Amino acid sequence: MTHRIIHPDGWAQAKGYANGILTEAGELHVGGQIGWTAQQVFESKDFIGQMEQALRNVLDVVEAAGGQAADITRLTWYVTDKREYLDRQREVGEVYRRVLGRHFPAMTMVVVAGLIEDEALIEIEATAAIAGAAGAAGQGVGA
Repeated sequence: MTHRIIHPDGWAQAKGYANGILTEAGELHVGGQIGWTAQQVFESKDFIGQMEQALRNVLDVVEAAGGQAADITRLTWYVTDKREYLDRQREVGEVYRRVLGRHFPAMTMVVVAGLIEDEALIEIEATAAIAGAAGAAGQGVGA
């Protein structure tokens, strides 16, 4: 079986991981995205700002694979502060809809003690089903 590594144009090179892997069957696995920019710079120290950037990063990987927000089938969120997430639900919802619209895939929320990047307050990973991707993945890197 073969797969294709997905790396959005203009992004700094990932070191030791792939931002996304697209399988022959059209299943896209998006690695955990944090709230930094394509150049791996944190522009926000705020939870909502980082959440918005992480969601945009997920969507960038999905779009680089030929998909769109509606193709996302699962999101797993890792947050370092449960209370902040709960206290800012209205803002969370507004930002979520601004980035992904009214598409609500299966989701899991996990509270963690910390993330690898010390400044990161949230990490989001995703799975998407990319229509028409079957066969295209075969042109990428061998598994």
